[in-house]
Amino acid sequence: MKQYLDLLQHILDSGERKEDRTRVGTTSVFGYQMRFNLQEGFPLLTTKKVYLRAIIHELLWFLTGDTNIKYLVRNYVKIWNEWSFQVYLEENKLEQEYPRYSEKWKEKLEWFVQTIKTDDEFADKWGELGPIYGKQWRKWEDKQGREIDQVATVINMIKNDSTSRRIIINGWNVGEIEALIHDHNRAPPPCHTLFQFMVINGKLSCQLYQRSADVFLGVPFNLASYALLTMMIAQVTGLEPGEFIHTFGDVHIYNNHIEQVKEQLSRKPKKLPKMKINPEVKSIFEFKYEDFTLEDYDPHPPIKAPIAV
Repeated sequence: MKQYLDLLQHILDSGERKEDRTRVGTTSVFGYQMRFNLQEGFPLLTTKKVYLRAIIHELLWFLTGDTNIKYLVRNYVKIWNEWSFQVYLEENKLEQEYPRYSEKWKEKLEWFVQTIKTDDEFADKWGELGPIYGKQWRKWEDKQGREIDQVATVINMIKNDSTSRRIIINGWNVGEIEALIHDHNRAPPPCHTLFQFMVINGKLSCQLYQRSADVFLGVPFNLASYALLTMMIAQVTGLEPGEFIHTFGDVHIYNNHIEQVKEQLSRKPKKLPKMKINPEVKSIFEFKYEDFTLEDYDPHPPIKAPIAV
């Protein structure tokens, strides 16, 4: 995963300091690309341990079309908790009482997550993130109000029109972006906005365009998630996985991640692991967590850092 370390170093060396929506501030560059041959191993970082369970469950959650964190919480996945929790605090005018990342805030977050887990009515109200990835992938609404299943459409095109240059899933629904921006900032507009598949010589490749990328916390998840999705779709369409190409717009390191980045850059990458997928699964919508086995993963220890919400 030298490419990822090169990206971190490039941002430190060439990035510009910027203010941002979160008020944390970033060091940022605009425009970057990485390419990974999926035949050479599964691109999961080895310079710090990455929580693969969360990546798999989040991807399966996207593929159901769900937009409520209840499924994630009940499978012990925390990556979307703070978004919903912050909305809960804002709408109940509790932000001053629970300063972000204070001990009191952390205790309240634990209560919030436990309540999402055990109280369906509370979860239905406060766990909903709005029209994010799952909805756009599976239930994109056209101007007549009909729902378009972009995932099913892509699978059909790969099987029946594999030379097409239109095998695309778009998460940037302009008609619903304003809802995400103005509806109490329930969740950010999709960061991984559009991805395209291409079939060449019996291999399926995927290119993702990511408009905004938190390189230390987010990119390792995005990279592994889309690599895995490419492998899953290759399997159900009878193809071999080819490349995953990760293309960025604003690619940045948050100011409160700089020391963690320097620690990661001091570590030497190890051999990439291998991902084994249950070969019996023939539909993209039938995968379960148990269908994935990671082999030969020997990473350096994890490095913790706060998320910028």
